[in-house]
Amino acid sequence: MPTGAITEYINVAQVVLYVFWVFFFFLILYLHRENKREGYPLESDKGRRVVVQGFPAMPPAKTYQLPHGGTATVSDGRADRREVKAEPIGPWPGAPLEPTGNPMIDGVGPAAWAERADEPDRTFEGHVKIVPLRVAGDFQVASRDPDPRGMRVVAADGKVAGTVKDVWVDRSEVMIRYLEIDVPLATGGSHNVLLPMMLATIKRMAGRIKADPSVPVSARLIDGRPFEVRVASVCAHHFADAPSRSNPDQVTLLEEDRTMAYFGSGHLYAMDRREPLI
Repeated sequence: MPTGAITEYINVAQVVLYVFWVFFFFLILYLHRENKREGYPLESDKGRRVVVQGFPAMPPAKTYQLPHGGTATVSDGRADRREVKAEPIGPWPGAPLEPTGNPMIDGVGPAAWAERADEPDRTFEGHVKIVPLRVAGDFQVASRDPDPRGMRVVAADGKVAGTVKDVWVDRSEVMIRYLEIDVPLATGGSHNVLLPMMLATIKRMAGRIKADPSVPVSARLIDGRPFEVRVASVCAHHFADAPSRSNPDQVTLLEEDRTMAYFGSGHLYAMDRREPLI
């Protein structure tokens, strides 16, 4: 028999190939099973008693040690029992849902948010990751850029929603994450909310007005025109209902998710953009 042959019909290379095929099959099976640690079991239109998990079944719960203490368990079987304030538009399975109330507040569709941990994200060193400049004393706005603090915030309806109170920075990524907006309320007082920086733009105003000496120098007139913050996703009155924070100098992962969902959903819900343009 030739070198490497086990019998006249089987050799080592053929055995290795078969072993690889078996290994690859179980690898795909394992990865597909591990992929079901989040989002499963699915909910059926036939009722919550119907378990939809497919093949293979969901993996058992696994507990991870967190870097800053504590543990997190995934695939723990906890179902999201929040009330869905929306109804199907038809009796057939998989019919689209139509919101029954204010979808931006109820968390329906693009306004949906995940039940993340109600604690702030942290850096590798264990410090709170996203904080305002009044806390992060070692951060500052670049001198060549306009400082948003003191600028007015103009919403999609052209009305002024409030004034930028502070800038929130990401200590790990070294970038601006949120603008803290002081929103005056019709009933008196004010409401302090975070506006995601990704949904805001800083532009020069069209007209020329006199600079306010109380506004930071970098936010004043440049070429005779002051800067302002513009938001295209929501109207001015929507800022009053934006999610708030439990700690004025911190934002938790849960609060971040709710804030992003609220302002992001305005592109669809704020000005009734659900219908076609024509």
